Amino acid sequence: MEKFILVLFVFLAGGAMSIQASVNGTLGKKIGSIEGAFVSFFIGTLALCIIMLFFGKGNIVSMFRVPKWNLLGGLLGALYVGMSVLSVPKLGVGTTIVTAIVGQIAISMVLDHFGLFGNPRISLGGSRLLGLFLLFIALYLIFKGGSKAI
Repeated sequence: MEKFILVLFVFLAGGAMSIQASVNGTLGKKIGSIEGAFVSFFIGTLALCIIMLFFGKGNIVSMFRVPKWNLLGGLLGALYVGMSVLSVPKLGVGTTIVTAIVGQIAISMVLDHFGLFGNPRISLGGSRLLGLFLLFIALYLIFKGGSKAI
């Protein structure tokens, strides 16, 4: 049951990413792409700061003692938000999100296969490769279908 609830929350977070991409794409058209990405991260940073003040249990100063590659998450998140702000107005929300998801899954499988960044090794077997291939086919069909403006 606990895993089901976790899957449900991750599903909802994925839906939130679609809404975020749509909102950020509109914001980027109004104030500029880089500015839109900055505003999005700034608001998120303020929200997390408030949440951390009330619910945080760690030690933020420890960030200076972790391996520097552990700090890449923020930079990679900025890349994702920046790309969604740029691409949503041109590709649409659906194509942008599906492209991001296929990229996430493809790179995740490489990370799993080699056990990179301290994660467990999960072999890239035939069924996983077939699933990835089918995702690329889905991406192609969604991209091709999205080229016909309504």
